Amino acid sequence: MNKRVLALSVACAVGALTLSACGGGGSGSADGTVTLKLVAADYGDKASNSSTLYWKDVAKRFTAANPKIRVDVQVINWNDIDAQVKTMIQSGNMPDVLQTGGYADKVSDDLLYKADDVLSVGTQADLIDSFAKAGEVKGVQYGIPFVSSSRTLFYNKAIFKKAGIAKAPQNWAELKADAEKIKAKVPGVTPYALPLGPEEAQGESLIWELGNGGGYTDSSGAYTLNSPQNIDTFKWLKSNLVDPGLTYAHPATTDRKTAFADFAAGKAAMLNGHPSLIQMAKDGKIDYGTAPIPGRTGPLKSTLGVADWMMAFKDNGHQAQIRKFLDFAYSKENTLKFDETYNLMPVTEDTLAEMRSNGKHDDLKPFFAQLPDAVFYPLGDTSWDAVSAEIKKNGGTAVDGDPAKVLGDLQKSAEAAKADQ
Repeated sequence: MNKRVLALSVACAVGALTLSACGGGGSGSADGTVTLKLVAADYGDKASNSSTLYWKDVAKRFTAANPKIRVDVQVINWNDIDAQVKTMIQSGNMPDVLQTGGYADKVSDDLLYKADDVLSVGTQADLIDSFAKAGEVKGVQYGIPFVSSSRTLFYNKAIFKKAGIAKAPQNWAELKADAEKIKAKVPGVTPYALPLGPEEAQGESLIWELGNGGGYTDSSGAYTLNSPQNIDTFKWLKSNLVDPGLTYAHPATTDRKTAFADFAAGKAAMLNGHPSLIQMAKDGKIDYGTAPIPGRTGPLKSTLGVADWMMAFKDNGHQAQIRKFLDFAYSKENTLKFDETYNLMPVTEDTLAEMRSNGKHDDLKPFFAQLPDAVFYPLGDTSWDAVSAEIKKNGGTAVDGDPAKVLGDLQKSAEAAKADQ
C-alpha cells in the first residue's frame, strides 16, 4: 500500500526518532537481556500522530511482559526509509525487524528469516490467505503483511442525479454512457478521473487490465505486459474515454493525488479509489457512493490489493526473540489499534472480523468484501521494482499513442529486468 496502501498516498515529513541507539543491529547484555532493533515506516502526517507513538507503546508493553527483551524503535518517513535501510544493510547495521513497502530484494540477498521461522502457527494461520501468499517468493513466505488496502469505484451522487443517472455503472459500456451524460449535463466536471501519471500508473493500469482478463504476469510468473487483452484495454481507454474528452486531457501526466483532490472538491464524478478517499470526500462534503469496479462485461470479482510488509533479518541471530515480538505485535489489540489510528485495512482474520462487526467501520464494508480475493502486483519477483518504475514512467503514454508499441516496449524492459536477476 506502497503507500504506497495500502498506498495509500501518505508522504510524511515527520523526522525519524530513535528511542535508544544500538550498533550492528540488535544486541545482548551480560544479564542475558537482548535488544531488538525495529525500523518502521511513519504513517502519520504530523508529529502528534507519528507511528513512533504507536511503536513506543507496543515496545513498552512488550518489554513489560518480556523483561529480557528490549526493543529499540526507529521510525522513518516514507520518503527516506528505503535509502536509510539500504545504508543500514550496506554498513552491516542490520535491523532485526523492518516494516516498510517491499521485501523481495532482501530475499534475493538472503537476508531474511522465513515467516515460518518467526511466527507461531496461530499468528501465521490468522493472516488473510491472499495477503500471506503475496508475501511468497518461489512458494516460500518471507514477507509478512502488515497493513492493506483494496480499491473500489467512487461516484458523486449529486452529479449522477444532475445527469439523470440512477445507479453506478457495472461494465465499461455503462461507464462510458454515464460519462457522456455527465459531460453533456454537468459541464465543468471531469466525468471519469483517469490517473496514469508516475505516482501510481501501475495501479490504475492493472485495475483496468483485470477488467478485461489481462494483468501483468501469467500463471508461471512470466511478464505479459503486452498481452492482447492489455493492448485491447488501452485501446478502449483511448478510444472511449480519452479521445472523446470524458477524462483528463493528459492522463499520462495526471497523478492519483490530483484525481483524489478533484473528487473531494466535486470536480470529478467517478474514479477508482482506496479507503483514504473516504475521509477526503467527507471533508469536502461530497455525497459519495461506492460500487464494485466495472469490468468490460461486468463488475470485477477481484480488485487490486496493496500491502505494506513486515520482515525479520537473520544477521543478529535473534530468531526466538523476534518470534515473541511479532506474535505480540500481531495480536488483535495491537493490529486493531494501528488500523483504526491510520484508517487502514487489516491483514489478519481476527481484526477483519472485529472491524466488520463493531459498527465503527461501515464505510469500509465495500473494501472488506474485496480483501479475501484481492489481486497483487508480482511482489515476490525481484525484478518488479524496476518493472514498476518503467510502468510509472511510461505506461500512461499508451493512451496517447499506439498502445501496442508502448506496451511492447515495456514488455522488452520487463524481460530484460527479469534476465538481470
